[in-house]
Amino acid sequence: MVVRLGSRAPELKISEWVQGRPTSLENERGNVVLVEVFQVNCPGCFLYGIPEAISLYKEYREKGLTVLGMATAFEDFDKNTVENLRKLVTTGEVIGETLNALAYAGQLREGNKLPYKIPFPVGMDYLKKEDGALTESRVADFIEANVPDFRSYSEKDRQVLIGRVKEYLKSKQYSAQTFETYALRGTPSVILVDRKGMLRATYFGSSGSLHTAIEQLLAE
Repeated sequence: MVVRLGSRAPELKISEWVQGRPTSLENERGNVVLVEVFQVNCPGCFLYGIPEAISLYKEYREKGLTVLGMATAFEDFDKNTVENLRKLVTTGEVIGETLNALAYAGQLREGNKLPYKIPFPVGMDYLKKEDGALTESRVADFIEANVPDFRSYSEKDRQVLIGRVKEYLKSKQYSAQTFETYALRGTPSVILVDRKGMLRATYFGSSGSLHTAIEQLLAE
């Protein structure tokens, strides 16, 4: 079941907290919570998403904002692993496309390491192994979560999309439980939860409006 804006935010399904004290949305009730969702093999996450989250953490952590990092995986399952996440937070070492992009941008320290340290708790999304069964309900659930205007498509375009979804789901090794519950579209993404534990917003990519959104929630 996909969560809707304005409803109770489901708990994060974390398989392991690799940095910081284990926590939950329930434990953070009373604070505004920002969850920075990223993949280890995601250049944009480390060039833009995580640096923005660190900046917000430093600016608002004493004013009632909790920032949590959650690594997930919806592709490149050989790279977006808990082992590589653990290496990242303990040594700063990056891999794959993240390594290539940060090297090209001149943003690596010696040893292929991040030029900054993530200062907030970081956990790994729970990855459920797919059994390979491709049911009509699974296809329909995926479309409902990711293509909200599907019903407005022509019949021909619907069939094309259904075919593409089936091919994607056939190749999918794992389902990232929190990522899918919140119907996120990619990484970096942000989940914003208010002081009462209600889901107020999700963002994909660089929104440019997080400061405003956070200040509004903190003022409530």
